[in-house]
Amino acid sequence: MPIIFNKIERANPQNRTAPKKWYPVLKTIKQTNEKEVAKEISDETTLNRKEAEMALNQLGKVLARNFLASNSVQLGECGSFHLTNNGEGRDSKEKVVVADIKNLNIRFTPGKELREALKNAVFVFSEDLVSGK
Repeated sequence: MPIIFNKIERANPQNRTAPKKWYPVLKTIKQTNEKEVAKEISDETTLNRKEAEMALNQLGKVLARNFLASNSVQLGECGSFHLTNNGEGRDSKEKVVVADIKNLNIRFTPGKELREALKNAVFVFSEDLVSGK
Protein backbone atom coordinates (compact mmCIF):
# COMPACT_ATOMS: atom_id res chain seq x y z
CA MET A 1 0.00 0.00 0.00
CA PRO A 2 1.39 3.42 -0.88
CA ILE A 3 1.54 6.44 1.40
CA ILE A 4 -0.60 9.16 -0.15
CA PHE A 5 0.41 12.82 -0.27
CA ASN A 6 -0.98 16.12 -1.48
CA LYS A 7 0.88 19.16 -2.78
CA ILE A 8 0.16 22.20 -0.59
CA GLU A 9 1.23 25.80 -1.14
CA ARG A 10 2.37 27.54 2.06
CA ALA A 11 3.72 30.90 3.09
CA ASN A 12 6.92 31.22 5.08
CA PRO A 13 5.71 31.90 8.67
CA GLN A 14 8.95 33.79 9.38
CA ASN A 15 8.57 36.01 6.29
CA ARG A 16 4.97 36.42 5.10
CA THR A 17 6.07 38.61 2.18
CA ALA A 18 8.35 35.93 0.72
CA PRO A 19 6.96 33.96 -2.21
CA LYS A 20 4.92 30.91 -1.25
CA LYS A 21 6.39 27.45 -1.85
CA TRP A 22 4.83 24.07 -2.58
CA TYR A 23 5.36 21.18 -0.19
CA PRO A 24 4.43 17.49 -0.14
CA VAL A 25 2.07 16.81 2.80
CA LEU A 26 1.13 13.28 3.84
CA LYS A 27 -2.59 12.47 3.80
CA THR A 28 -4.31 10.26 6.36
CA ILE A 29 -7.01 8.17 4.72
CA LYS A 30 -8.39 6.59 7.86
CA GLN A 31 -7.63 6.48 11.55
CA THR A 32 -7.44 2.90 12.77
CA ASN A 33 -9.17 2.69 16.14
CA GLU A 34 -8.35 0.60 19.21
CA LYS A 35 -10.82 -2.17 18.33
CA GLU A 36 -9.34 -2.53 14.84
CA VAL A 37 -5.79 -2.61 16.22
CA ALA A 38 -6.90 -5.24 18.75
CA LYS A 39 -8.42 -7.32 15.94
CA GLU A 40 -5.16 -7.16 13.97
CA ILE A 41 -3.20 -8.16 17.08
CA SER A 42 -5.58 -11.05 17.78
CA ASP A 43 -5.24 -12.24 14.17
CA GLU A 44 -1.45 -12.48 14.61
CA THR A 45 -1.19 -13.78 18.19
CA THR A 46 -2.85 -16.18 20.60
CA LEU A 47 -4.73 -13.32 22.26
CA ASN A 48 -8.41 -13.02 21.54
CA ARG A 49 -9.80 -9.63 20.48
CA LYS A 50 -11.02 -8.67 23.99
CA GLU A 51 -7.67 -9.56 25.57
CA ALA A 52 -5.87 -7.45 22.97
CA GLU A 53 -8.28 -4.53 23.62
CA MET A 54 -7.63 -4.83 27.35
CA ALA A 55 -3.86 -4.85 26.79
CA LEU A 56 -4.07 -1.71 24.64
CA ASN A 57 -6.23 0.02 27.23
CA GLN A 58 -3.72 -0.87 29.94
CA LEU A 59 -0.86 0.38 27.76
CA GLY A 60 -2.32 3.90 27.90
CA LYS A 61 -2.49 3.70 31.70
CA VAL A 62 1.06 2.35 31.95
CA LEU A 63 2.39 5.11 29.67
CA ALA A 64 0.68 7.82 31.74
CA ARG A 65 1.91 6.37 35.02
CA ASN A 66 5.51 6.17 33.76
CA PHE A 67 5.49 9.66 32.22
CA LEU A 68 4.22 11.10 35.51
CA ALA A 69 7.18 9.37 37.23
CA SER A 70 9.68 10.97 34.76
CA ASN A 71 10.26 7.65 32.97
CA SER A 72 10.50 6.93 29.28
CA VAL A 73 8.93 3.72 27.95
CA GLN A 74 10.70 1.31 25.58
CA LEU A 75 8.40 -1.08 23.69
CA GLY A 76 10.87 -3.64 22.39
CA GLU A 77 11.78 -3.26 18.74
CA CYS A 78 8.77 -1.03 18.13
CA GLY A 79 10.37 2.05 19.67
CA SER A 80 10.22 4.28 22.72
CA PHE A 81 8.08 7.08 24.12
CA HIS A 82 9.30 10.01 26.19
CA LEU A 83 8.11 13.43 27.31
CA THR A 84 9.40 16.75 26.03
CA ASN A 85 8.19 20.24 26.79
CA ASN A 86 7.94 23.72 25.36
CA GLY A 87 9.03 26.39 27.76
CA GLU A 88 9.79 30.01 28.36
CA GLY A 89 13.47 30.95 28.33
CA ARG A 90 15.01 32.95 31.18
CA ASP A 91 18.21 34.95 31.52
CA SER A 92 19.49 32.96 34.47
CA LYS A 93 19.11 29.54 36.04
CA GLU A 94 17.67 31.08 39.19
CA LYS A 95 14.77 32.69 37.28
CA VAL A 96 13.48 29.38 35.82
CA VAL A 97 10.23 28.29 37.50
CA VAL A 98 7.62 25.56 36.95
CA ALA A 99 5.28 28.10 35.31
CA ASP A 100 7.83 28.37 32.47
CA ILE A 101 6.81 24.89 31.31
CA LYS A 102 4.13 25.66 28.71
CA ASN A 103 3.26 22.33 27.04
CA LEU A 104 4.09 18.69 27.58
CA ASN A 105 4.54 16.63 24.43
CA ILE A 106 4.80 12.89 23.97
CA ARG A 107 7.48 11.91 21.49
CA PHE A 108 7.83 8.53 19.83
CA THR A 109 11.19 7.35 18.56
CA PRO A 110 10.79 4.36 16.27
CA GLY A 111 12.98 1.31 16.74
CA LYS A 112 15.26 -0.14 14.08
CA GLU A 113 12.65 -2.54 12.63
CA LEU A 114 10.08 0.23 12.16
CA ARG A 115 12.68 2.63 10.70
CA GLU A 116 13.77 -0.05 8.24
CA ALA A 117 10.16 -0.74 7.20
CA LEU A 118 9.61 2.97 6.52
CA LYS A 119 12.68 3.08 4.28
CA ASN A 120 10.69 0.92 1.85
CA ALA A 121 7.76 3.35 1.75
CA VAL A 122 6.17 3.96 -1.64
CA PHE A 123 4.49 7.33 -2.18
CA VAL A 124 1.71 8.30 -4.57
CA PHE A 125 0.27 11.74 -5.30
CA SER A 126 -3.44 11.80 -4.37
CA GLU A 127 -4.47 13.27 -7.75
CA ASP A 128 -2.71 10.40 -9.52
CA LEU A 129 -4.99 7.95 -7.67
CA VAL A 130 -8.07 9.79 -8.92
CA SER A 131 -6.80 9.98 -12.49
CA GLY A 132 -5.66 6.34 -12.46
CA LYS A 133 -1.95 7.03 -13.08
